[in-house]
Amino acid sequence: MRGDRVEVLIDTGHEVRGFDVVATRDGRRIEVNTRRNLIEVVEVTRTGQPVRTARFLASRVVAIVEHPALDNARPRRPEPITVPEPRDAAAG
Repeated sequence: MRGDRVEVLIDTGHEVRGFDVVATRDGRRIEVNTRRNLIEVVEVTRTGQPVRTARFLASRVVAIVEHPALDNARPRRPEPITVPEPRDAAAG
């Protein structure tokens, strides 16, 4: 689904770098495949055709974080926060 995102954190030896793979169009999704010593993150169409592929050595991967898209395509607007009025100590 458009908006799906997978974040992969890689140990480069000196630091940890992050890579994002994002489903860029409607109907596309992100798939994560693991085989032997390779982790593959693929953006696929509705029919299963790969559009973009990112491959990482499993020994270097620190974390894989999946961020699913919201149910509706647009992000929700945050609810307004209502703060109660302070009561006057002299009044009551």
